[in-house]
Amino acid sequence: MSVAHRNGAAPPELVPGASARSQPVITAADTEAGIKVSEVSKVFGRGASALLALDRLSLEVAPGEFVCLIGASGCGKSTLLNLVAGLDAPTSGEISTGGQRVAVMFQEPALFPWLTAARNVELALQASGVPKAERGRRAARLLDVVHLSGFAGKRPHELSGGMRQRVALARALAQDAEILLMDEPFGALDAMTRDLLHEELDRICAERKLTVLFVTHNVREAVRLGDRVVVLSSRPGRVIEEFAVPVRRPRRIDSAEVAGLASTITDRLREEMIRHGS
Repeated sequence: MSVAHRNGAAPPELVPGASARSQPVITAADTEAGIKVSEVSKVFGRGASALLALDRLSLEVAPGEFVCLIGASGCGKSTLLNLVAGLDAPTSGEISTGGQRVAVMFQEPALFPWLTAARNVELALQASGVPKAERGRRAARLLDVVHLSGFAGKRPHELSGGMRQRVALARALAQDAEILLMDEPFGALDAMTRDLLHEELDRICAERKLTVLFVTHNVREAVRLGDRVVVLSSRPGRVIEEFAVPVRRPRRIDSAEVAGLASTITDRLREEMIRHGS
């Protein structure tokens, strides 16, 4: 599917105990892919207790594309996101983000409770090297982007769950990242709040031409948001099927087109879980 409508992490340390030939290579070489994952494996632990989480997984996300990852619990979706973010090192394989800036958004907003919404966003600006004199103005503009301009002075306990996630999104956007990694950011929210945030995310991704890799357990959410839905196998995680989403935007999560494709993907996921005995 065309993504024209939407238009690196630092190298990790060597994995202890891995041979030179199996060491991961994180590159920032120019690439047509916004994200390129090549034959990546990830093993946790050693010896008899070693756990193979990802097995020679390959995936490409085009610049400006919104790709959703789904799969059974424990299949390595979050592990893959952490590897792309540079928060952990693959045991083998290569990951490239083309030298682009990467921001991560998790299920929990993880805001500093003693800071206001604006100050939480300003911390990300400070970390990005924005001069102090500019931080307040830029934080205000980012909060306006997520429709929270009237709540800049509120602390997290004064905000609803959806508002806290909006602040977390503004904080991620403060990093001027071209790639946004999202790990079930709306999983704990009620259906109505989640639907509103879907609309906001659609708008922001279109305006900023972001490349997005989005982890979710909600198949309808994946179809509602994604240009493409990638299904991972039960552990160890591998890509077993991909589904383009030809539904015209704007989409509704309860539309017949979204529900129909979600049903097809759910059936495929169920087949994999039954095969694996999950």
